[in-house]
Amino acid sequence: MVRIYTKKGDDGSTGLFDGTRVSKDHVRVEAYGDVDELSAALGVARAFVEDKEIAASLLDIQKDLLALGAQLADPKYDTRKVKPKTVVSPEKISAFEKTMDRYEGELPPLKGFILRSGTRGAAFLHLACTICRRAERRIVLLSRQVSVPPIVIQYMNRLSDLLFVLARVENMRGGEEQIDW
Repeated sequence: MVRIYTKKGDDGSTGLFDGTRVSKDHVRVEAYGDVDELSAALGVARAFVEDKEIAASLLDIQKDLLALGAQLADPKYDTRKVKPKTVVSPEKISAFEKTMDRYEGELPPLKGFILRSGTRGAAFLHLACTICRRAERRIVLLSRQVSVPPIVIQYMNRLSDLLFVLARVENMRGGEEQIDW
C-alpha cells in the first residue's frame, strides 16, 4: 500500500525527482506549485465551462501541466533520459496560436482593458489566466538561478494568452457582454 503521508516533510523540506531535498519555499517548489495550482483552477473551470470544445482543451492542458511540473521538479531534467509523457512539444504552442487566431475571428476587437468577469466558466478561466501569469513569473525567476527548458516558459506565456481568449469566447457564447474599462 502506498501512503500519502511520509513524514519526511515534517521538517519543512520536500524531495525533488533526483532525490535531493529542498525547503518547501524554494523557488523551484514555488514554480511547480504554481503550475499545480493552475491545473486545479483549470479543473474548476472545466466544471463550469459550457463549451465542450473548450472543456476538452482544458483537459489536454491539465495533462501538459503535469508534464511541465515534472520538468520543473527534476533538477536534472535536461541531462537524463526522460519519460515521453513529460515532454511538451513546440507543436503545442503552434496549436495554441491557431486556436487563438480562429477564436479571435468570433470576438469583438479589444479596445483596451476589460473586466475579468462574466459567466461562471469565463470567470474561472480569467482566474486561471492570472494564476498562469504568476506561475510564469515564478518560472522566469527560477530560470535566472538554474536551467529551465525554454519550452516551459514559452508554453506558459502562450497559455496565459489562450486562457484570456477562451474566457472571452466563453462569455460571448454564454451571452455575456464584454465590459470595457
